Amino acid sequence: MYTMAYNLLLSVYIITFLMGVPANILAFGTFCRKVYRKPTPIDILLLNLTISDLILLALLPFKMKEAFDDMEWLLPYSLCPFTGFLFYVTIYNSTLLLTAVSVERYLGVAHPIRHSLHRRPRYALLACVMFWLLTSLNLIVVYIMPYLQWRHTNGSTPATPPPSCYLNFSDKELAILLPFRLELFLVLFCIPFIICCFCYVNLILILSRLPNISRRRRLRCIGLALGTLIVFCVCFGPYNISHVVGFVNKENQEWRTVALLSSTLNACLDPFIFYLSSSAVRSMLKHCFRNITAKLHILRCEETQHRPQQKPETEKYKKAEPS
Repeated sequence: MYTMAYNLLLSVYIITFLMGVPANILAFGTFCRKVYRKPTPIDILLLNLTISDLILLALLPFKMKEAFDDMEWLLPYSLCPFTGFLFYVTIYNSTLLLTAVSVERYLGVAHPIRHSLHRRPRYALLACVMFWLLTSLNLIVVYIMPYLQWRHTNGSTPATPPPSCYLNFSDKELAILLPFRLELFLVLFCIPFIICCFCYVNLILILSRLPNISRRRRLRCIGLALGTLIVFCVCFGPYNISHVVGFVNKENQEWRTVALLSSTLNACLDPFIFYLSSSAVRSMLKHCFRNITAKLHILRCEETQHRPQQKPETEKYKKAEPS
């Protein structure tokens, strides 16, 4: 059973890496150009979300190696706290950035005039810095805990590193981790999710009452709202629910590792939110699609030109007849 779960982890990590890297690199280049030319709050938020996804994707090879080794940490143990800390910071930073995008969209529709007067890119940049600091401070336990496990019981001399990385814990360590995980559930999942629901539900209600908005824009905004809420529920829900179950049962749930898979899939689903949120991403994708189509057409034409032409059957017979 464990081998099957580890194979599932490895498969999902590989698929997420292969699908997420090109999509997020494309989005990163698009948002960098957009922010350089004319920065807007929504583009700054989406750029930071892309950076968060790229960091998570860069850490996936370490997770692949761990899953390939049946969840034993055979790499240098100093990488364990560093990669684990960054991995969870990017996951929870994504929840805050998606929430900020929902607030930005809601204010732009519900209070367009007042919001446009106070809409400044530096406010979005300040919010992103605060999000990175908030998640880093909340998740510092993830960085410290592996070092606490790496020592003798007397704590005087370093011991052999643990065979796993942030996976198995003693009762004394769980007494610290279980309340910490519950705090993550409340602060970094519940509150952002409630804010997202409020913003997007009201956004959909407002758009349904506006007569002068096009059907395409209305459907795109509704798709953005539903897509973000689905990402919250499907990607971040299972792993954060394990925090509550573990706190209630006073134990470390074995299915937490599999539940974490849904959170990594967020790096694949975020580009769909980029497509719905940014006209620059939509234009870039259309441009890439046209270029690929044009190149395929040119290759097809060149192949047709270089292909040897067969003479008609009638000409063959004429040459065969005696003069």
